[in-house]
Amino acid sequence: MGSDVPMSPELEQVDGEIQDIFRALQNGFQKMDKIKDSSRQSKQLEDLTAKMRECKRLIKEFDRILKDEEKKNTPDVNKQLNDKKQFMIKELNSYVTLRKTYQSSLGNKRIELFDTGNDQVADETPVQMASEMSNQELISAGRKQMDQTDQAIERSKMVVAQTVEVGAQTAATLSQQTDQMKRIGNELDSVHFSLKKASQMVKEIGRQVATDKCIMAFLFLIVCGVIAIIVVKIVNPHNKNIRDIPGLAPPAMNRKLLSVDAFGGLRAL
Repeated sequence: MGSDVPMSPELEQVDGEIQDIFRALQNGFQKMDKIKDSSRQSKQLEDLTAKMRECKRLIKEFDRILKDEEKKNTPDVNKQLNDKKQFMIKELNSYVTLRKTYQSSLGNKRIELFDTGNDQVADETPVQMASEMSNQELISAGRKQMDQTDQAIERSKMVVAQTVEVGAQTAATLSQQTDQMKRIGNELDSVHFSLKKASQMVKEIGRQVATDKCIMAFLFLIVCGVIAIIVVKIVNPHNKNIRDIPGLAPPAMNRKLLSVDAFGGLRAL
């Protein structure tokens, strides 16, 4: 089984212990062929049986952790981990078969691998090879395995349905956010256009104000000039360098009155 299946640290630790036991079982059964003494073979077989009990316990622990972390993992990861668990169960069963073979050759009293429970973590039936099972037991075991497979498929379907629902909700949310961003963009364009228009109006008003100030300053200078001329004309009326202001009467001149005498002549008074 591939070792690249993503696992949590706790699962990795249990898996490492199981693999160590499998290596010890493999080496132990290889040494069985080299041992000639039947008592030593029985002792070796008992040690290997104890290792298989420990391996079964670890596989159950692996299954418990896997169920606890099932919601955290993706369906694909859960499938790979379940396949790995089944592979470990099959490997343990192969050592169970090998133990029975050596046990039969020794002719000793049968050593029970498990006091209670089974080799299948998910099942609760005693350890029994297919060759030792009746047709009815095989059918029952097959149906039970199919029921477990159907349940696993239903769980996978539920996970897929939930994933699809979450995806649809995410897509709807993204669509709403996209529309909102478009509206915000349009509003920003409108604000930018309004600011640009207002800036142009402010500049135009500034130019008009500057023009009005120039006109007012020019009129002020004209008024000041006229007032100055009037003042100078009043103070120095005989100044010929200053022209008369239209509409302003010249200063009065000394005049002599004429009278008509009784004799028809004119004379000055």
